[in-house]
Amino acid sequence: MLAELALGQQATIVGFTPHANSAVASRLRQLGFRPSTRVEVIRRAPLGDPTVYRVLDTELCIRRREARLVEVVREADR
Repeated sequence: MLAELALGQQATIVGFTPHANSAVASRLRQLGFRPSTRVEVIRRAPLGDPTVYRVLDTELCIRRREARLVEVVREADR
């Protein structure tokens, strides 16, 4: 899950959780959160939400509740 990555950690997006709202998943795909795309955790707000991710050479900030919908494979797990 994208929300579980540590600061500085990289992963590859594999899809969305089965319970992801289709409108939210569609919007995340539009932003660049697509399968086979690499993502990196750049920084977190002081209380841990929201988080900034680097996706396709762009820094995007999303909330934890959206990040929990994105399934990833950590670089170390490959």
